[in-house]
This record gives sequence, C-alpha cells and structure tokens, in this order.
Amino acid sequence: MDLAADLPSLLALEQIDRDIFRATNGQYGRPTLYGGQVAAQCLVAAAATVEDDRVPHSLHGYFLRAGRSDLPVILKVDRDRDGRSFSARHVVAQQEGEVIFSMVTSFHFERDGVEYDNAAHRDVPPPGDLQGHSWSQLLDVREVTKTDFEKGLFTDCLWVRSAHPLGDDPVQHRAGLTYLSDLGSGFGQLGPDIMGRGGPSIDHSMWFQEPIRADQWVLIDLRPVKAKAARACYDGSLRDEAGRLGATFYQEHLLLPGKFSDNLLTEG
Repeated sequence: MDLAADLPSLLALEQIDRDIFRATNGQYGRPTLYGGQVAAQCLVAAAATVEDDRVPHSLHGYFLRAGRSDLPVILKVDRDRDGRSFSARHVVAQQEGEVIFSMVTSFHFERDGVEYDNAAHRDVPPPGDLQGHSWSQLLDVREVTKTDFEKGLFTDCLWVRSAHPLGDDPVQHRAGLTYLSDLGSGFGQLGPDIMGRGGPSIDHSMWFQEPIRADQWVLIDLRPVKAKAARACYDGSLRDEAGRLGATFYQEHLLLPGKFSDNLLTEG
C-alpha cells in the first residue's frame, strides 16, 4: 500500500460510505503503527460528521491491539449526540475486522469565557539552539532531553512541528497536536531501572485549549506521575513558542521489566 509522505497526506481521509473512512499510514520503519497516527485520524473522521462551527475540545481513547503498518485503517464513526453547543462522537479504527483503537471525542461551539493557566511549564532553550533529528520525514524534531536507546533513555521534553504546512483549518491543527502527543515518555528520563523496556500505550486522554498551530514549533513537556502493576501514568502539555497552552493530556502505558532491546514494544 502507498504510504503518506507528509502529515497533511496522513490526515487526508478517503470517505468510502456515510461515516466510514479509509486512512493512509505513515513511514515508521517498524511493523506496528504509531498510536498518535490512529488517534489523529480518528479525530479527523469524527470532525467530518460535525458542523463546521464546532471544534474538538477533548478526546479519550483506548489502544486495544497493535496496528499493522502494511494494512490500511478503516474508521467508523457513530454520531452519539448533537446538542445546542456540543457534539459527541464515538470512533473505532479497524484492521481486518478487529478494533485496534476506540475513541470518544467531543466538539464544542466555542464562546468567550474566563481564562486561567497554571499548567506546569519548564524553561527550555528555543528550538533554533538545538540539534535536529531525522525521526520521521513527517516531522521536524529538536530534543531538549535526549533519547539514548543504549542507556534506556527516552526524551520527555522536545520541540516538534509538522515538516509541511497544514493550512488554516483548526481541526487539522488539533489533529496534528494529537499526532504529536504520543511522542516520548514521561518516564523516559528516569533510567532503565524504572523505564525497563517500556511498553505500548494503553489509553490516552487529551483536552484542547488555545488554537496553536501544529506546523509551527510545539513544545511537548511530559512529567511522570505514578507507576504500579506494570502500568505507568504521566501528564503532558503542548505549548507554542510564545508559551500559549494548546493542549494538555494524560497517558498510561505499559512499563515492562527488562531491556528495551529485548522487546520492541510488541506486547499489548
């Protein structure tokens, strides 16, 4: 199957029936799909069934099976409710008839209201002062904290943006932020005794705030919260270079004992 060469192409879905869509995969150099891709595509599918004056404000998803990068993803949307200012959708991503990801998401007709921001925010160098990484042709990446597979370390703070323009549709940028939010690990800098060989994402919740752009530099800042029973929870924020808070999220993933090289995140 053809693979997407950029993030805009990855987020461009083919509609094959009412509320049913087909998605293209990105190039990741591994047999399993990147979870942020599937979550972002589910958000785009849901948005295609909602009035244009409503934008996504939250999502909650479960990663149920490892997706295969050699198969297309089929997205099916249920229109749970359309109210006066909110719309709710349930989306499932399937391959070979099995659900690999399930997500509920809500859209809001936004209005003026009180503003307050007390989310944690560390001081970091600007992206222009940091070395680039070729993680993916879809993204520009500048790590603040470093990934070192041999030492069992993974970045928990990085600047990242789409390598290609995403246009001006706010849904595209919130889907882009969703794509970015699955990068790194909140436990990645705690060393191999804590991180072990890591593990795949289990569930992911996200809330959108300021309308920042995913094709301009976004700071992903992750913080460990709690690990127990081979599960680890961490929270994160996404800010632009001006410090505006675009989104907050909370993620849980498996935290498996052993070395990263023993198992490349295939358990799920």
